[in-house]
Amino acid sequence: MKRFPIARGPAICRQVKRTIPRWERVNTLRLNRCENIAPRFSTTFSNTVQHRSYSTSNESNKTLPLFDKILIANRGEIACRIINTARKLGIKTVAVYSEADAKSMHVDQADEAYLLGPPESKRSYLLGEKILEIAKRSGAQAIHPGYGFLSENASFAKKCEEQGVVFIGPPASAIVSMGSKSESKKIMIDANVPVVPGYHGEDQDPSKLHQEADRIGYPVLIKAVMGGGGKGMRIVNSSDQFQEQLTSAKRESKNSFGDDNVLVERYVAQPRHVEIQVFADTHGNCVYLFERDCSVQRRHQKIIEEAPAPGLSEQVRRNMGESACAAARAVGYVGAGTVEFIMDNSDQSYYFMEMNTRLQVEHPVTEMITGQDLVHWQLQVASGHHLPLTQNELSPNGHSFEARIYAEDPDNNFLPGTGTLHYLQAPPAVSGQVRVETGVRQGDQVSIYYDPMIAKLVVWASDRDQALAKLKINLDNYRIAGLNTNIEFLKRLCTNQHFRNAELDTHFINTYHDELFPKQEHSDLQFVLGTAVLITLNQDSNVSDAFAQQNRFRMGHELKQSIHFDQDHSTRVTFKSNGDYVVEVNGVEYQVKVIHDPHESNTRTIYVNDEKHKVTNYLGADHILHLFTQRGDHFKCKLNVPSMAQTNEAAGGSLKSPMPGAIIAVNVKQGDVVKKGQTLIVMESMKMELKIASPSDGVVASVYCKQGDAVSGDQVLVLVNDE
Repeated sequence: MKRFPIARGPAICRQVKRTIPRWERVNTLRLNRCENIAPRFSTTFSNTVQHRSYSTSNESNKTLPLFDKILIANRGEIACRIINTARKLGIKTVAVYSEADAKSMHVDQADEAYLLGPPESKRSYLLGEKILEIAKRSGAQAIHPGYGFLSENASFAKKCEEQGVVFIGPPASAIVSMGSKSESKKIMIDANVPVVPGYHGEDQDPSKLHQEADRIGYPVLIKAVMGGGGKGMRIVNSSDQFQEQLTSAKRESKNSFGDDNVLVERYVAQPRHVEIQVFADTHGNCVYLFERDCSVQRRHQKIIEEAPAPGLSEQVRRNMGESACAAARAVGYVGAGTVEFIMDNSDQSYYFMEMNTRLQVEHPVTEMITGQDLVHWQLQVASGHHLPLTQNELSPNGHSFEARIYAEDPDNNFLPGTGTLHYLQAPPAVSGQVRVETGVRQGDQVSIYYDPMIAKLVVWASDRDQALAKLKINLDNYRIAGLNTNIEFLKRLCTNQHFRNAELDTHFINTYHDELFPKQEHSDLQFVLGTAVLITLNQDSNVSDAFAQQNRFRMGHELKQSIHFDQDHSTRVTFKSNGDYVVEVNGVEYQVKVIHDPHESNTRTIYVNDEKHKVTNYLGADHILHLFTQRGDHFKCKLNVPSMAQTNEAAGGSLKSPMPGAIIAVNVKQGDVVKKGQTLIVMESMKMELKIASPSDGVVASVYCKQGDAVSGDQVLVLVNDE
C-alpha cells in the first residue's frame, strides 16, 4: 500500500482526501481514546469534535488525521502536560533533554528521548537546528515548543516550515509582528484595538523621548521594545527623573535583549492585568475562550491566576474578547495565543499591552472553566482541522485558580532558590476539580539553569469563594522540604481579606505587604511537637535505647533530657515510666503522648495536654526538622548541634552529647593535645552524623565513651583541660 504524508495544513488536505477510509479508522480510534480533562461536562471533547457543525461544506475535515508522532522542544511540567494529551490521542512523543535533565520526568514519560547537550539553555534547549534534525531523524511530523525557549522564535518557526516539519504555533510573521511592542502597538491602532496613549515611534533621541513623555503627562512608563519579564521597564513620576530612568532602562534592555529601543506610555495608576485566551485556525475562524486575571505579581511576574476575572461587567468581558480576536486577525494568527490587556480599575477601561504567541503557563484555568483541552486544540489546528467549537458554543462555567509553586524565598524579595526536593508530597488530583501540573518528583533537583517553578496547583469550584477555599485546603496539603518555597506565602495570600474581596491590582503585594509578611513568631507548640518527634525519631532509627541503658541519669523512675534549637529555644524532657513525656518550654510543662502510624513511618499522632495533632515530619541532613500538621501548618525547627556540644563550664571543660545516639568514632585518647575545632567524637543520632569538636586548644584529660556505645543526651563524653 502506498503511504501518503501526514496532513500539514490546508495545502496538503487535498492529498489526504484520497486516504480517508484509512484515516477514518485511525482517527476514530484516537478520538475514542481522548478523554476530556474536565469530565464534569456531559459532552466529551471527542464527541464535540465528531458532531459539531463546521462552518464549511468540506465534511472530510472531520476525519483529517492528527499526527502520528510529535517532538516536544521543552522540559519540565509543560513537556509532561503535552505528553499527557498526546498519549490520550494515541500520538507518540519525542523528548529532548539537557545533561541536567537526563533523569527528569518528561524524559521518562516520552516514548523516545534525545540528548541535546550541556545544561545551559543556549547549548541545549535553544539549539533549533539540532532539534529540527532530531525531529526528522525520529520521524516526528511536528514540533510543539511549549512556552519559553523557542516558542516565540520566529526564525525557528520559519525553519520548521522550510524543512517540512509542522511548528505547532503561529506563523513566523505573526511572531515577528507581536514580538515587537512598538510594531504591535501600530498594528493594534490600525485594527481599532485600544492601546495605552504613548509614543511608539522609531526616533530614539533622548530629547525626543523626553518631549513625548512631557506631552503624555506623568507618571509615564518606559518599556523596552523587545522586553519581557519586567526587564527594561521603569516608572517615571516627574520630568526631572526622566533622563536618569531612560538611561537605566536602555542599559538593561541592551544587556537583556541586545536592543535598547524603548517606548513611552501613560502609566496606569490602578492597573489590573487581564488577558484573553484566543484561538484561530487556518480557515479564518477565531474565538476567545474568555479572560484570566493575573494581577498579583512579584518582579512583574505572575504568581497566581484566576478565571474568569472577578468584577467585570458582561459588556466589558465581551468587548475585551472581541478586541482580542481583532488583534489576532490583524496579524493572521493561527493556534493558541494570549492577548494581554492593562485595565484601569477606576473605570474598567482597557488597553492592549502585548500578545504572547504561544500557550501560556496559566492556560489550565481556562481549561477548567471551559472544559476544553487546549493542547488538543493546538494539535487539531496544526494538522489542518477547523476549530472544534464556535464562539456561540463556548461559555464559562464556575471559577478556577492556579497557584505557581516556586523554589524561592518570599521573605527575601522572592529570591529564586535551588536544591534537592528531599521530601515532596503533593495533594491528590481530583478529576475536573484539582490538578497538579509538575515536571519533578521527590529527589529531583531544582537547577540553577532553569525557571525555579516546581508545580502549578490548579483548582475549580462553582464560584470564586469555594474555589479559593479549595485552593487553601490543597496548599495545606502541599508539603515540600529541602529548599525554600512560596507555599506559606500563597496560603497567606489566598486568605487575605483584600484578595478574598477581589481588590486586585498589580501593586497588590506592595500595598498589603505588612499583612502578607507578618512577623513570624515561634510558638511553644512548635517546639513541643518538634521535641516529641525528635525523641521518637531516635527510637525509630535502630539506635540502641540510650535512655534504658544510661541508668545513672535516671532520677527515680524518670530520665531528664534537654534539646536545643537554633531559635535560642530549649526544651526539657522528662521521660515517664509509662512511656509518655513531659516537655517543658519557657517554664511551662506540657503532657505529651505519641502514637506511631503503622502505615506511615514519618507520621505520628501527638497528644499535647490531650489536644490531638497529626504530624508528618522530615528531618534533613541540614539538621532542619520539618513538621507538617493536619491543620495545614508547616513548622521548621533547626537543631542547634554546635551549641549543644559546647563545653559545660560547671563540668570543668566536659563535652556532652547533644542528644541520644550511638558513638561511631572516638578520635582521641587521654593525654592527646587538641586544637580548637578539632573533631574529637563522631556520633550518630536520628540518622544524622554529628561531630563533637573541641571548643579550644587543650589536652584531653579523660574519655568517657568508646566506639559502639549508646549514649543519652547531655552525657559527658570527653573532658578537655586548657593548655
